Amino acid sequence: MNLNIINPATEEVYASVLTDTPESVKHKVAKLREGQRKWKKVPIEERLAIISLFGELVHAQIDELAFILTSEMGKPITQAVNEIKGSHNRISHLEQNAVKWLSQEVINSQGSTLEKITFEPLGVIANISAWNYPYNVGYNVFLYALVAGNAVCYKPSEYATITGIQMKKLLYEAGVPNDVFDCFIGDGRVGEWLLDSELDGYFFTGSYNTGKHIASRIAHTLVPVQLELGGKDPLYIVDDISDVEWAAKSAAEGAFYNTGQSCCAVERIYVHENIYDQFIQAFVQEVHNYKTGDPLEKDTFIGPLARKEQIQWLSQQVENALDKGGRVLTGGKPVSGKGYYFQPTVITDVSHRMSVMREETFGPVIGIQKVKNDREAILLMQDTEYGLTAGVYTADEKRAIKILEEMDTGTVYWNCCDRVSADVPWTGRKNSGRGSTLSYMGIRAFVQPKAYHLRKI
Repeated sequence: MNLNIINPATEEVYASVLTDTPESVKHKVAKLREGQRKWKKVPIEERLAIISLFGELVHAQIDELAFILTSEMGKPITQAVNEIKGSHNRISHLEQNAVKWLSQEVINSQGSTLEKITFEPLGVIANISAWNYPYNVGYNVFLYALVAGNAVCYKPSEYATITGIQMKKLLYEAGVPNDVFDCFIGDGRVGEWLLDSELDGYFFTGSYNTGKHIASRIAHTLVPVQLELGGKDPLYIVDDISDVEWAAKSAAEGAFYNTGQSCCAVERIYVHENIYDQFIQAFVQEVHNYKTGDPLEKDTFIGPLARKEQIQWLSQQVENALDKGGRVLTGGKPVSGKGYYFQPTVITDVSHRMSVMREETFGPVIGIQKVKNDREAILLMQDTEYGLTAGVYTADEKRAIKILEEMDTGTVYWNCCDRVSADVPWTGRKNSGRGSTLSYMGIRAFVQPKAYHLRKI
């Protein structure tokens, strides 16, 4: 069976690839089990050298790889290049830290018994990945897993399939054996077959509903499950900000970058009433400056949505807001013509009775709500089932920390947003997931400890 890859900007078939079957999944998994037994014996330094070479190969072909990414999921080409360049910090992080965090630790060398810990790979793991940032979220899992000595069943999203195939090609070229990493091609059915494969760990990036399904499906296996899910990330603009225009521009970019299709995108904004009108004026002006159109043009900021069905969801959120008293200041509708485009949309006079302030949007639509004080902002920011990120813009660090300490999220931001660093953990709470990637925690997410008690006689 073939999978047709649709270019979301043109609605034409960009490529067609053969999908996996239950039989091919079984064959690949068996092959990876054999390969992992050899791979785990390769010294960490050699595995790292291969991943470093992979990074060099990606950099050498960045223009072609960015074109592929834009053509199959619609990311504006400049942002596609930025993602691929930015993802290299995962490799740098591994180069600087993997040996340290994967090497054995001697805990007690005094007395008659030596106590130490070694860190062994999980085995064969599944990386069921996402389309919105396939390099960033893919690298977070499969590069770290490979360096730790695991074999990887990599299932790219059906909306980033060719990108996944290209990454496999370059991993092989760099020296990763073909029985240590393989792609599993297809839609959700292929993911289900991986869930039936009795692997040694499952690492998923995607929606809450799918993550919950994965966790329940494999709960009986008792293997590690890590879920990087969505968010409804709040941002609060405090009235002591001296440069309101800068704050508005920064917040708008946090909301609309990658056409709003980011797990940690700003999805709801609260603005202190003392600067509300000034902020709204600057924010709308910034959004008016965004060019919507052909994602292959370097000055395009808003490209097509990756999935056609998301247009209906965004339209429903806008309609729901209007029905309950919201006011659309700009945008609010799909763009006519070819492609899965939706106008960048700003809605004010919003409340938490509206879907746009409570349910994940994942598109270029934002609601902005006026608040009287910090306490009201905190209560509204806390009013969510998600817990990925939260941010505050203020000139007062103590005020910022006081607010951020109230947030039940894995990441908090002061005077920035929509940011990920390889040096600190990327983790969600509540419906935003479980487990951590990146930092030393992300390195050790792919190993299991073994305690040694060694006594000479």
